[in-house]
Amino acid sequence: MSLKVYNTLTRTKEPFKTIEPGKVGMYLCGPTVYKPAHIGHMVGPVIFDTVKRYLTYLGYDVTYIINITDVDDKLINKANEKGMTVEALAKEMTQDYFENLETMGVDTVDQFPYATEHIQEMLDMIQKLVDDGYAYPLDGDVYFETTKDDDYGSLSGRKLDEIMSGTRVEATDKKHHPADFALWKKSKPGEPSWESPWGPGRPGWHIECSAMSMKYIGETLDIHGGGLDLMFPHHENELAQSECCTGKPFATFWMHNGLMQASGESGKVGGAHDASGDLNTSKEAQEAGKLAGSKGADSVKLMFEKFDPETIRFFLLATHYRSPIDFSEERIAEIDKSIDGFYRLFETFERISGKSFYDLETAPTREDSVSLEEAESELLKEIALFRARFWEAMDDDFNTGGGVGILHEMRKAINAFIAEEKLGDNSDDAAAVTTLTTAVSILKELSNLLGVFRKPLQKSAGADDEFVNGLMNLIIDLRAEARETKNWGIADRIRDGLKELKVTLEDRTGDTLWRRE
Repeated sequence: MSLKVYNTLTRTKEPFKTIEPGKVGMYLCGPTVYKPAHIGHMVGPVIFDTVKRYLTYLGYDVTYIINITDVDDKLINKANEKGMTVEALAKEMTQDYFENLETMGVDTVDQFPYATEHIQEMLDMIQKLVDDGYAYPLDGDVYFETTKDDDYGSLSGRKLDEIMSGTRVEATDKKHHPADFALWKKSKPGEPSWESPWGPGRPGWHIECSAMSMKYIGETLDIHGGGLDLMFPHHENELAQSECCTGKPFATFWMHNGLMQASGESGKVGGAHDASGDLNTSKEAQEAGKLAGSKGADSVKLMFEKFDPETIRFFLLATHYRSPIDFSEERIAEIDKSIDGFYRLFETFERISGKSFYDLETAPTREDSVSLEEAESELLKEIALFRARFWEAMDDDFNTGGGVGILHEMRKAINAFIAEEKLGDNSDDAAAVTTLTTAVSILKELSNLLGVFRKPLQKSAGADDEFVNGLMNLIIDLRAEARETKNWGIADRIRDGLKELKVTLEDRTGDTLWRRE
């Protein structure tokens, strides 16, 4: 199966084709940096980071761009509220955003262009739209004239006379049409401003992304991504102004990820399908339960204090990207518990083989992946089927949720092999260890495509952790002494008491390890 991608513009899955063979230009709308990022702000970057990883694995040379909106009404208002300059607030919040991306393992982005550093590109684009009759100056502002674009509404499916309700549309009696949107805004006293042919002002929201994406990728993007909440008006307006400016398609594929929403909120569709059998991508349905700072969403850094970032990344990828993500800490805790089995497998593999899972070499591309067609081992035959299913899931519109499920199946199969072969610490069964290493290497290869299990899990060791570790070591020593003196009653009582507390002991040669269930 070759890669197919759902295109919001056509509402169909289409075979993936690029403008230039072997290359992909991908642009994701980034944040307006006026407040700390919450978990919802990580959804798009993580999803499209995974998209880039898989496209690279397929052999494409991918350029991935995320913009930074560092001038906007929200930013100006928040800076005034906090008594800061817009520049200082934007710098602080941008740093917060970058730190969160790094923690979440999003490290494939090639450029983070800032709006304030691309004003000239925006002015050039606005001037061309004015010259070509698609935009008009008005009292220091410049507006795009929506009625001049015959295709306006093609992305969202809305007609001009239906688009006013519930959208970010600026009202003024002087505009030619109520849906006309600002390309340039006249500056107010104390606001950031730049000189322009229409007087001092600043760019409108939509023109920023068009100008920056075209500078770094070209007049036609292979993929334009963003949350479903941006489809209208932001992406609709981007498409209109860009295509009227260049006369070319603005993006081949429009990809919209589902929104993070609070568990139990009205509007939840939970990955349901519509009458056509396709995923429900209704903007209105998802926005009804959208999780945002206004609804009390914690900052990402507060989430990191509760859960490991790898757990959160798993949580974001466990759902198909076009489905809404049903947020609850209980669900993240379930994910955390489920992936603990992988960490146990990695520890077991290292004891058996003497090799670290994290140091295993894997194929950089799908074409280079080890061939298992002639494998004699039943495990490797099973792994080959799992890998084929993983590829099939990812080829079907980047179905990471399906991929996550297959990784769990692979883990169970590998554990079953270890048990059947009775592989222990530093096993001398060379053939079985080689088979195990091949299977685990393929597990690592596929998990890398999701951006997980790339480095050892780092658990912070606070004062409470040190206390618990010390207490557990004392209990383990007391149990060991009881067993040495054949006081089996005490030894069993310790083991059973810990089991009731959901603490499992693992007796190994010369050592005993413990873990919470």
